[in-house]
Amino acid sequence: MEVIQSYIITTARYDFSVYEKRVLYRLVELIQFQLAGKKLNQRYRVDRLLYDLFEVEIPLKAFLKNDHDTDHARIKKALKDLSKKMIEYEDNEEWRAIPLILLPKIRKNESTVKFRLHEDIYNAFLNFTKGFKKYELKTAMEFESVYAMRLYELFSKQRTPLIYSIKELKAMFGVENKYKLTADFIKRVIETAQTELNEKSPHSFEYSALKTGKKITSIKFYPTFIAANVNDEVYRKELQRQIAPSWAIEQHVRQYLKEHYNFSTREMQNNLDLLEQATKEIPDLLLFLSEVKAKANRANNPKGYLINAIKKKLSPKC
Repeated sequence: MEVIQSYIITTARYDFSVYEKRVLYRLVELIQFQLAGKKLNQRYRVDRLLYDLFEVEIPLKAFLKNDHDTDHARIKKALKDLSKKMIEYEDNEEWRAIPLILLPKIRKNESTVKFRLHEDIYNAFLNFTKGFKKYELKTAMEFESVYAMRLYELFSKQRTPLIYSIKELKAMFGVENKYKLTADFIKRVIETAQTELNEKSPHSFEYSALKTGKKITSIKFYPTFIAANVNDEVYRKELQRQIAPSWAIEQHVRQYLKEHYNFSTREMQNNLDLLEQATKEIPDLLLFLSEVKAKANRANNPKGYLINAIKKKLSPKC
């Protein structure tokens, strides 16, 4: 799954742990799906509350690196630390400081995480006015170094070189008071991230140090692509998005989805995996679509209702 993240968030100046970054990745993912009118499943929610607040609910396991990761204590710490971090807003009229998340809690019986977002924080995640970055969520969640996470966000789909001053980079990584020697900063931050990206990511970089006189003052990054690290499933889905769904969905089903549910070709492409599975596993898919239609028409989002109905029909396989 690819996630679109506001460039403001990608290049923001902050010092986050790996687990804090994983919380933010899931938040970006959830908000993006909500923006597209989609739902991951019933355990993921974003609800608008009173007083300019949103409440977020995400399964606890979504923040873990993989199925073998059981470090719930680090999730608790990440949530607590995120609640202490502030985002500052200042213009000609006022200055404000707002906590990144509010009132975090873990519901142990349900294995879910809940927290609240101020409306301004929520909107910051939606702010694409300065561009956006795409990155593949599965890869991002598996990094061990927060520096690798940050640089992966910068270089995912980047095509042209980037130049950052040492001062800018230290601020971006939250290490202004560390690594007095620039050589140590490059070795422990830049090269540490580069090593992990080269091992795990299709997007990495080469770099050259730029000097003012004899002093290194900036770094020029050259994006690189490592084909051997491409996630085959992501690549397959990318190809699916680029071709028509006709090879996977029967013509009469495609026609019914267009005429009775107003599905566009792009929307069918976005749900191609699910529709392909439904074609294979639901004996009479066209009959099923017609049976669901009456209830779907009464729903606020008929397309979303149908997608969820298909998922339930295929459950627990889907």
